[in-house]
Amino acid sequence: MDRNGGAPLAVIAASLQRERKRAGLSLAEVARRAGIAKSTLSQLESGTGNPSVETLWALSVTLDVPFARLVEPPTPRVQVIRAGEGPAVASEQSDYIATLLASCPPNARRDLYLITAQPGTPRESDPHMPGVVEHVGISSGRALVGPATDPIELGPGDYIAYPGDLAHVFKALESDTVAVMISEHV
Repeated sequence: MDRNGGAPLAVIAASLQRERKRAGLSLAEVARRAGIAKSTLSQLESGTGNPSVETLWALSVTLDVPFARLVEPPTPRVQVIRAGEGPAVASEQSDYIATLLASCPPNARRDLYLITAQPGTPRESDPHMPGVVEHVGISSGRALVGPATDPIELGPGDYIAYPGDLAHVFKALESDTVAVMISEHV
């Protein structure tokens, strides 16, 4: 706490910089939208300003974040999902299970999955939204992965990234093939 009993100025400064950059806005644009002087925002971001609650509320509304995100230090979030846990969805067409490990939080643009697959019918995916990129890393087993027209054979430790907005495939070549997939929405 600072000498006035408020949030530390360094926390506010770091939070304002982080959230402004996340929003992709310039200092001048945030100041304009919040109805404050650019010099005031500059001072706040450098940790030398003395923000009022009204100024911070205006900035939280402008940046579309809760007020608390500007005044509380970020706390690391640890999430553990043990093997065999998490929401799993099976394919109707192949022996393929996708377990959601981490859904896309607000203002992020990715989902994380654990894939377990067996040889047989491949998992064929229709194109996703424009701009989607899928990242796959093989943990164990072997698989053909990537664009449906030209998938690549991958083994343990191999990684591939490919356009998810084109038809794509995952075909296990060995029993109990395991992979991690990140679906990135760009």
